[in-house]
Amino acid sequence: MNTNGTQTGRRGSMLRSIKMVAWSFLGIRKGSESQHDTAGVSLPQIIAVAFVVLVVFVLSLIALVHWVVAK
Repeated sequence: MNTNGTQTGRRGSMLRSIKMVAWSFLGIRKGSESQHDTAGVSLPQIIAVAFVVLVVFVLSLIALVHWVVAK
């Protein structure tokens, strides 16, 4: 954290990239907020987070289907 209480460095950009990916999966995002967030993260970081979120989403859907079929 810096002196005004905001996060800086890698952790701040990781949380920002997770937030960006989550909002993009929902399809809800203001253009000005998107531009602000894009300035603070790198493209490989966004791709990595998106891939992890996608894998977790697909695995949770598979688990849900198996659970429903087993009942």
